[in-house]
Amino acid sequence: MEPSPVSIESYAESERFQLFVASVTDYALYMLSPEGRVCSWNAGAQRFKGYTAEEIIGQHFSRFYTEEDRAANIPFKALQTAINEGRFEDEGWRVRKDGNRFWASIVIDPIRDTKGTLIGFAKITRDITERKKATEALHASEEQFRLLVESVTDYAIYMLSVDGTITNWNPGARRITGFTQTEAVGTHFSRFYIEEDKAEGLPLVALQTAEAEGRFEGEGWRVRKDGSRFWANVVIGPIRNDLGELIGFAKITRDITEKREAEQALERAKEALFQSQKLEAIGKLTGGIAHDFNNLLNVIVNGIEILIKEAQTPTSTRMIESMQRAAAQGTMLTQQLLTFARKQPLKQDKYNLNHVIRSFEPVLRRANKSSIEFEVKLDPLLPPVIIDAPHFEAALLNLVINARDATPDGGAITLSTEQLELGEKEINELPAGCYVKVTVKDTGTGMSPEVAAQAVEPFFTTKDVGKGSGLGLSQVYGTIKQFDGDMVIETTVGRGTAISLFVPALEGDTNEGSGGLASGNEKALVVDDQADVLDITIELFRNMGYDVLSANTGENALEILKKTPDIDVLFSDVVMPGMSGIDLAREARSLLPNIKVILASGYTFPASRAENPPMENFRFIRKPYRISEIAKMLRMAD
Repeated sequence: MEPSPVSIESYAESERFQLFVASVTDYALYMLSPEGRVCSWNAGAQRFKGYTAEEIIGQHFSRFYTEEDRAANIPFKALQTAINEGRFEDEGWRVRKDGNRFWASIVIDPIRDTKGTLIGFAKITRDITERKKATEALHASEEQFRLLVESVTDYAIYMLSVDGTITNWNPGARRITGFTQTEAVGTHFSRFYIEEDKAEGLPLVALQTAEAEGRFEGEGWRVRKDGSRFWANVVIGPIRNDLGELIGFAKITRDITEKREAEQALERAKEALFQSQKLEAIGKLTGGIAHDFNNLLNVIVNGIEILIKEAQTPTSTRMIESMQRAAAQGTMLTQQLLTFARKQPLKQDKYNLNHVIRSFEPVLRRANKSSIEFEVKLDPLLPPVIIDAPHFEAALLNLVINARDATPDGGAITLSTEQLELGEKEINELPAGCYVKVTVKDTGTGMSPEVAAQAVEPFFTTKDVGKGSGLGLSQVYGTIKQFDGDMVIETTVGRGTAISLFVPALEGDTNEGSGGLASGNEKALVVDDQADVLDITIELFRNMGYDVLSANTGENALEILKKTPDIDVLFSDVVMPGMSGIDLAREARSLLPNIKVILASGYTFPASRAENPPMENFRFIRKPYRISEIAKMLRMAD
């Protein structure tokens, strides 16, 4: 009997399937009997199990299981599960012919005939050892990363959902923000932004930037749980799946408040150093110019004093007096320049600034306008300081006049004193210690930062031409620096200005000295390297009745002193080529112990008390000087 066409076709189909199964090498495809014995074997099974068909067919499939799984009856349970549930799937260790293990993915399906009777099992096994290793490596990496994130306390590292909801939390986030994981997870990350930033939509902008550009980085104020603020550096990066779809964000936040404060302090120090160096350079320039002008004014002032005695007519007298007033104005100008340059000699003593201010208050009030309220607030427990009272009064007057001019439409000016302790360099370069703070505050127009930065430079002014010399604040600054103090300007455009003077405090009582005029009829030696100054000074001493000897160098003067032991007065310039006036004075005192010594100069020594050289009781007079000042100094000289 010949086979039917269907039978032939079914047989052919079966043959093709067998050929297909036999050719598969990536999967072990084989049949099991109902008891679990191997009934067929393909190339894939042979490749990664190591058995040939002859070796394995008829053997029980449990031989591929580990000893532990066989002891646990896992093979039997696998077949039972396939029978009861229609399919068994699992992963686990399997054993090759050579005893090596591999990680297998297993599927077992029951095979039944048309009547539903179990006739065996189809089993598919795949070697997924490499995939398992990769998965384990990934899990290990993820675990290491988790442990790393959990161990970081200097950075807040956490994840956000696509809409910005917090999905996890690390200890660093808790330390920096103060929120626990329970409090933070599930809330929106915008809770850490200040209200102003939230109102401007900055949290959303950050996420949009991260998504569009692949990264967002910025700095700004953030808020802790307790409401305090910290300056944060923030980095947000997008997280995408294998398809490139956005699934969330990674966010790293660092508290850099201390770093920012340190950087700002460094910038302030650099700016302060620059300003200090600039003012020092300007001071040297202005001091030198003032010194040269003093020499010229010395000739003019004293020449006028001699001329006025010889004036023959009222007209000539008036003209000479006008010249005298102009010279006095020039002298005041050079004194202002020298004050800024801190080369103006001071007569410093102990004062309570409250007393100085109270006695000078009527002058300050007269300098003010009736439309401006003037108030004085004094700290009653103020310690004394060492100052030159007239210079301090001039500084106060300058500040009040500036405040008045800055308040053209009326307002208020407050003059106050206060005792305070300062830390090291808390105010510019001032050392730590107790200070008296004197503040003149107005409610006027204020200054821009650019104007305030130049306010103490000589000749800088924002006033109209003819209404200010630009020396007011520079003179105040120079004066306060001579007191070993400093000045601070706080100003806001449209709200006013407060200028504070800081003077080192000192325990002690107020002492004031006085002196009277003097004249002489003795022998004087006058020394100056400037011919014009020397000539006019010789004439001044002659007018006071002195027998005058002169020299234009310290060396020549020393020779005269050696030859003339009856000289009563040495009047010498300080700054001369070769031997200075101070060296000459010391030589003179060694030769003639009782000689009166007066030293003169446009500027001489740094005004700081700590830097003044010992003067051996020499008297000092500044140029330009008058006959009356020389006479007074001669009476006071030892």
